[in-house]
Amino acid sequence: MNQMTLGQRIAALRRQKDLTQEAMAETLSVSPQAVSKWENDVSCPDIMLLPQLAKMLGVTVDTLLCGEQEPETRLVPAKQRKNPDEMILKVSIDTTAGDRMRVNLPLALFKAGLVMGDMQFNGQNMMQQIDFDQILRLVDSGVIGKLVEVDSAGDHMEVWVE
Repeated sequence: MNQMTLGQRIAALRRQKDLTQEAMAETLSVSPQAVSKWENDVSCPDIMLLPQLAKMLGVTVDTLLCGEQEPETRLVPAKQRKNPDEMILKVSIDTTAGDRMRVNLPLALFKAGLVMGDMQFNGQNMMQQIDFDQILRLVDSGVIGKLVEVDSAGDHMEVWVE
C-alpha cells in the first residue's frame, strides 16, 4: 500500500470496507463526485475531513496519507477480538520444485478437522512440522496476522489467521 497514491489508498480501503462512493460521500457530507475526484487523484480531501475519513476506513491518518501498514502480526485487545470461529486460516506454500499451494479455510472448519483427526498434509513436510494446536492457542489469546513463516532449502511457507 506504500507505493499507492492517496487516491488509490482511499479507493482500496473503501472497497475493503464494502463502501460505495455514494455511502462514503453521504457520511462525510460531500458529493459522490468529490469522492471520485479524490480516488482519481484529481483533488484531495479537505484536511478537516481526514480524521473522519481515516476512522471510517479503519486506519490512522498517517496510514491514510503515507500508506504505513499495520504490523504483520499483532495482539488484539480482548474487547476488539473477533470470534475465532469467524476467522480464516490462510496457508501459502511455494516450493523450489514449482509447486504452489494456497489454502483459505474457516478456522472453525480447521478446528473440527483437527479434533476429528482428518487433517492430512500429504507430501507437505513443511506443514507437518507446524504445531497447529499452538497456533489455535495464539489465536484464542488474541494474536492475529502472520503467525508462521518458514524458509527451508528454497521452499517458503506462511500461515496467517485473519
